[in-house]
This record gives sequence, C-alpha cells and structure tokens, in this order.
Amino acid sequence: MSTQSSGSLKRLNYLLGEIDGTYHEVARKLGVSDSVSKILYTICDTDSGDRCPLHEICRQTGLSKQTVNSALRGLEREGVIYLRAVDGKAKEVCLTEPGKAFAEKTARQVIQIENDILEDWTPEELEIYLKLTERYLAQLAQKAEQLPQRPGLNTP
Repeated sequence: MSTQSSGSLKRLNYLLGEIDGTYHEVARKLGVSDSVSKILYTICDTDSGDRCPLHEICRQTGLSKQTVNSALRGLEREGVIYLRAVDGKAKEVCLTEPGKAFAEKTARQVIQIENDILEDWTPEELEIYLKLTERYLAQLAQKAEQLPQRPGLNTP
C-alpha cells in the first residue's frame, strides 16, 4: 500500500481545493461568511426551502456544532432566522420573511449557478459524475469507519 499521493489523488485534491476556494469566493462576493453560506444553502436545499432541522445543518455542512451555533446566533440577531423547538430538545432553523429575501440574494443564487452548470452537461455525463461521486463517498465512508479511534491533540 502506497502512502504517497498518486498523480490522480493529487489532481483530485487540487480540484476539490479549487472548488472549495471558488465557493469561498462566491460567499465573499455575496457578502457572507463560508459558514453562513453553507447554512443558508442547506436550508434552501430542503423540500420546504425555508426551514431545516439543526442536526441536519451540522451533518450536511460538515461544520462543527460550535461554528453552526455561532453563525446562527449572528443570523438570529440580524433577523434572518429563528429557532423553533420540535420534539423535545430538537430544534429547527427557520428563515424569517426578511431571511427568505436574503436567501434569494445569496444561497439561491449559488443553487441557480449550480443548476445552470449541470444543465450544460448531457444526461449521460451527469449520471456518470453522480455515480462515481456516490461510489467514492461510499468507499471513503466505509474505510473511515474501519479506522481505529485514537485520541487527537485536542481530544481527551
């Protein structure tokens, strides 16, 4: 087993980094932080388009609870979102009316850009991309699950 990055892995990591950098630049141009951009995107990408369980925001964005809660406090202060209790301790993040307008100018623009890009692809290209990405994710998750749990520098 090689522990050096292959050329393909380097290319993949480069592309993933460039994609992340582009999303950062988009967030900057839209006047929001990366975390706010990801949170609003996640809310807008739900079936309702205006609310999302808090635990789903943490899961889908990959952001820490602390980062999400900090960003949500700011959005709440600005009148963009409010938190609603559901089923005991669970919370749902909901866009206010001004928040819906704000999301139109931010997250929904990103979603439109992505839709425009995917509409340029043939159905076959899109299906190949999605299948390979799903396969990569499944294999990565499986191998991550097999890793032994070790205490890190910042964990007890």
